[in-house]
Amino acid sequence: MMKKYKLATALILIAFASLTWSFKEDLFLVSKNLDIFAALYKEININYVEETNPSDLMHNGIDAMLGNLDPYTEYIPESEIEDYKLKYVSTQYGGIGATTLFIEGKLFVNEVMEGYPADKQDLKPGDQLVKIDNNEVKGKDRAQVSQLLRGPKGSPVDLLIIRDGAVMTKKLVRDEIKQPNVSYSGMTEDHIGYIRLDKFLENSAQEVKDAAVALNKEQPKGMILDLRYNGGGILQEAVKIVNLFVNKDVMVVTQKGRNPQKTVTYKTMNDPLFPQTPLVVLVGANSASASEIVAGALQDLDRAIIVGQRSYGKGLVQQTFTLPYNSLVKVTVAKYFTPSGRCIQALDYAHKDASGKTLKFADSLMTKFSTKTGRSVYDGNGIYPDVVVDLIKFSPVTTSILSKNLFFDYANDFKKRNKTITPAAGFQLSDADYSQFVASMASRDYSYTSRTERLLSDLREEAEKENKLSVVKTDLDDLKEKMLGAKKTDLITHKAEIKKILETQIVSRYYYERGKVVQAFQYDKELAAAKSLLGNSTKMLAILKGEGEYKTIGSPVKTMTAAADNN
Repeated sequence: MMKKYKLATALILIAFASLTWSFKEDLFLVSKNLDIFAALYKEININYVEETNPSDLMHNGIDAMLGNLDPYTEYIPESEIEDYKLKYVSTQYGGIGATTLFIEGKLFVNEVMEGYPADKQDLKPGDQLVKIDNNEVKGKDRAQVSQLLRGPKGSPVDLLIIRDGAVMTKKLVRDEIKQPNVSYSGMTEDHIGYIRLDKFLENSAQEVKDAAVALNKEQPKGMILDLRYNGGGILQEAVKIVNLFVNKDVMVVTQKGRNPQKTVTYKTMNDPLFPQTPLVVLVGANSASASEIVAGALQDLDRAIIVGQRSYGKGLVQQTFTLPYNSLVKVTVAKYFTPSGRCIQALDYAHKDASGKTLKFADSLMTKFSTKTGRSVYDGNGIYPDVVVDLIKFSPVTTSILSKNLFFDYANDFKKRNKTITPAAGFQLSDADYSQFVASMASRDYSYTSRTERLLSDLREEAEKENKLSVVKTDLDDLKEKMLGAKKTDLITHKAEIKKILETQIVSRYYYERGKVVQAFQYDKELAAAKSLLGNSTKMLAILKGEGEYKTIGSPVKTMTAAADNN
């Protein structure tokens, strides 16, 4: 017994000595490389043939160092701290409550927020901003414009604008702009509660709780939590949201890092408010990070059915550290794992191909895990929904019109011609109005090069290289002519999808952001699938028990195994 004790003690001492030696060696390498970098930085600044900017030189060096890791590990200088807080921490800032966009070098008001200074002083979408507090807008980028528009609550700001050719001045007083995490909540016509959560910043869990409590008073058939547009945020907020639907002391997520201190398990802390409410979570390709924690945990615990498309696949955890001179660094410190033990990280930043490109984890390498009741789920490449709804892909012409902001002018003109429209929930553009839009596009450039045209061009080049162009030239010219003819009718061929986007733009001029959300419901395939499920308790129960197959709306039924192999 004593020999075993001595052996164990010796092994512990050896391990401790090894760790100590390794730690000292790491410190030496860090110190050595810092000395080299400092000396190099000094010599470049003193001796380089051209004048250098020390701050830019250092910033470029830092960016190059971090750029080899992952896109989430980043340096935030003092000048960017406020923007960082707004993006990752707080939902409040001092401003006027309007969004802007550049079109051909000119700055225009894009949308105004209901009840804020821009709205109160009758600033309208389409107004061109020329000066902000006597500062010319021309030549400034978006960050500079944002700095000019923002300021302390109660501070004045003068805007020189052009509207319909007339120059006018608007005097505004900045207010505290609150961008809620929950951008919309309400009851659908099917008596189902709907909550749209756009981000996981401060108080997001409280906002979801408040919305759910209010909806629950109307005794809904079930609830839909929409995370399709949510890129993530604060992990602890995600845990609190899961806790609204899951019992106390249940593991929601574990983060595991190389540093043992970064390995933490997060459990629910309170009794749930809605332990039995039927729940569907909507996800899409833009659902990332904290959104995937919520969706993944609720799926693993068989507490909700996930509907939509495969999520983004960000299974990395960041922590912010303070640096000298009021700067910060955000570092990826761990990966997170859902209750079943799976990590849903899609990109393998530790390994790159010969060209330096980061690769996705292959679907063939995905590992199977089990939910609480034994359903199969898989790691890597995001959260795969229980019910997959095919993603609507825009046609090239629609994408071109969007990218060139050609919906913008028509929506503004429509508002001038029509003082009121029908309620947002049922608003649709008439055929006569759409014809007017088509006519307005006659003088606009919405040209694009389709994939077919690119292939034809490549084929012509190859034929020339092989001296066979004379053989196929007539056929190629004929195909090109047919393609041009087809493109002339694009606005009619793709009327349905173009009309939907145009309606959204128009509705925002009358009913603001909330109106856009409500109006889009009538075309929402994922929402329709969720409502169908919540109206069929037998089907929901079958899926949660693993008895139902994973189904793609509009495509053949397929099992999860097939989905994992083919997507």
